[in-house]
Amino acid sequence: MKRQAKKVLSFVPSGVYADVRVIEREAEGIATKDGVVEAAESSSSHGYGVRILKDGVWGFAGSNDFSNDGYERTVKRALEIAESSVPYATVKTVLAPAKKVIASYKTEVGKDPFSISLEDKLELLLEADKKQRVSPKIVISQTSYHAHKEKKVFASTEGSLIDQEIIWCGAGIEASASMGNDFQNRSYPNSHGGQFQTRGWELVREMNLPGNAQRVGEEAVALLTAEQCPSGEFDLILDSNQLALQVHESAGHPTELDRALGYEASYAGTSFMTPDKLGKLAYGSKIVNITADATLPGGLGTFGYDDEGVSAQRVFLVKNGVFVDYLTSRETVEELRRTNPGYAPNSNGAMRASSWSHIPLIRMTNVNLEPHFAEGSAGQAWSLDSLINDTGNGIFMSTNKSWSIDDRRLNFQFGTEIAWEIKNGKRGRMFKNPTYQGMTPEFWNSCDAICGKDEWTIWGTPNCGKGQPSQVMYAGHGTSPARFRKVKVGVIKKW
Repeated sequence: MKRQAKKVLSFVPSGVYADVRVIEREAEGIATKDGVVEAAESSSSHGYGVRILKDGVWGFAGSNDFSNDGYERTVKRALEIAESSVPYATVKTVLAPAKKVIASYKTEVGKDPFSISLEDKLELLLEADKKQRVSPKIVISQTSYHAHKEKKVFASTEGSLIDQEIIWCGAGIEASASMGNDFQNRSYPNSHGGQFQTRGWELVREMNLPGNAQRVGEEAVALLTAEQCPSGEFDLILDSNQLALQVHESAGHPTELDRALGYEASYAGTSFMTPDKLGKLAYGSKIVNITADATLPGGLGTFGYDDEGVSAQRVFLVKNGVFVDYLTSRETVEELRRTNPGYAPNSNGAMRASSWSHIPLIRMTNVNLEPHFAEGSAGQAWSLDSLINDTGNGIFMSTNKSWSIDDRRLNFQFGTEIAWEIKNGKRGRMFKNPTYQGMTPEFWNSCDAICGKDEWTIWGTPNCGKGQPSQVMYAGHGTSPARFRKVKVGVIKKW
């Protein structure tokens, strides 16, 4: 693959910047439903994508033709696209400096998921599927498993040559119960497919899907007769898995610099976190610290180098409640400096493409709500139990069911699968159909407690969409349960 990357660059004319990504990818997925194998599939692809920067304008082309003629045609097509776009460019692209890098990176795994037999995978999934069916009221029992392996070489005309192998996998279960007109779901370890990390088959084993399946089925049935979640203003504790999506939608997306600069406006929207607010906006309370960390072991957004050859980094996006940085690329940091001359950092390595046939975009890495180490009421870092005990009266919500957020990432509403009343510092009645709503800065400024490292989990989001043509990318979010004061829950009547 290194030889192929170098050969592609040999057709690039002198005096222009170019880079190439050569990628081999394989993926597999399994799904069961009601005790039957619904899908068992695998796929692979091999190709390369070339970016060329000519007269301040990008051209891009991809191909799976690995002949010399194919290399030459692909480079020529990328160059022609750049040249034909020059008359229409309103701003000339400038790349921030980057070091020449010669390096390798590989995900550390205990057991390569692709080495596990199909029979072993099916045995585990079908056992978990069966154990969810605890009652005739369980009308659907489902399991799923996915794995992904990518070998990638990046090379540039600046002399960088980087090879990487990134592996991730994950799985989950979901039980659906029905009675009359009511229909309720419970998922484990998370909704929307489960849990995913850059780890091997050991992750799936550690989740113990069969061991949690009966509880999942029982909770789905119990929700049918649970009381509706009340409406009003409540002190709200969000479980780690729900908080991961809250971070994704209201912290990760609005700190993507291309969105803030208007690049995504026509498709996915912009951001209320505009450059004039950098270093000034009180995004959250002083205990709120949000990082982007592509170096985090196991994170789904973990890698060695991004698709511009910039090394993985850990940076603060929000520090002590203040908005301090964006997810950036070499191009966007230079554009930011035009309006914020004091902005010093170069790219923090957030450019990734979903395949060889797509151009890289700014994507979330692992965007995390850092655990809080201030002492709780028990004289140590908050745990979920001590936080519930300290809350007195409120609501605890877990596992996302639905979400809605405006295109500036400011106003939102989320629904979860399940909630429990907190009364006199104890977890009480189960509630169904819980929802909460708010405005991003007000919500995060109401955060007054975050659990410690022992409660912190790195959740994986393998299906984040962005771009035109649309790209699906994977990101991670480290979170622990947290408390938010006086949050609007349910439907609030204004008159």
